[in-house]
Amino acid sequence: MSKIDDYLILVEGGPPSNYGAWSPDVPGCVALADTIDETVREMRAALVSHFELMREHGEVIPEATGPGVYLERTTAAA
Repeated sequence: MSKIDDYLILVEGGPPSNYGAWSPDVPGCVALADTIDETVREMRAALVSHFELMREHGEVIPEATGPGVYLERTTAAA
């Protein structure tokens, strides 16, 4: 299995709201936080938990398509 850091993480959002993250390799696994760094940390922790549950249920862990973090900042219109 790949390391958690090998999974692409997509982050979007930004002030005045929080950030959200997900991985295209792992549908249904998401994380939210107030900062970009915290969101990435939370997403990696969510992936660990998600994979633990998948293993408990005998599911196959998806392969990572590549490492990295992609950020798309969005802000509310003034």
